[in-house]
Amino acid sequence: MRGANLAQAVNVLQAVILTDKEKMLLTPTYHVFDIYQVRQDAEWLPLQFASPDYTLGTEKIPALNASASKDKNGTVHISLVNLDPNKPLTLETALPGVSWKTVTGRIVTSASVSDYNTFDQPGIIKPAAFTGAKKRGNKLAVVLPPKSVIMLEVK
Repeated sequence: MRGANLAQAVNVLQAVILTDKEKMLLTPTYHVFDIYQVRQDAEWLPLQFASPDYTLGTEKIPALNASASKDKNGTVHISLVNLDPNKPLTLETALPGVSWKTVTGRIVTSASVSDYNTFDQPGIIKPAAFTGAKKRGNKLAVVLPPKSVIMLEVK
């Protein structure tokens, strides 16, 4: 599994928490780290998918990032990131070796790519329930909104 950590967490660039005297707010970075907690001590699972490219000027990157893991209780978690700020993406993938019946999820996104949480409006960007994933036969079908980070739980 890939990992991420922060050298500093409060009142710095890309902070997870900002404070101002008695005020405190959680940043979008906090919320992404929070929904990714299910990956701690999990086993990596292979996931096959095709990604379209996101192009800006002459630069091009894969628009979709996806990975899967299984926790100690056998629950499968699939993280999905749509880097395209303008277009939704559709993903359909099999989950070889995984027997499952339901899928639920959490999403972090916002109406505008320039949105951010402030002390006056600390909840502009926060996790919400995600209902864009379905079981289609033995495959997982997902529609990812633009500029979104999603964590699915497959049971």
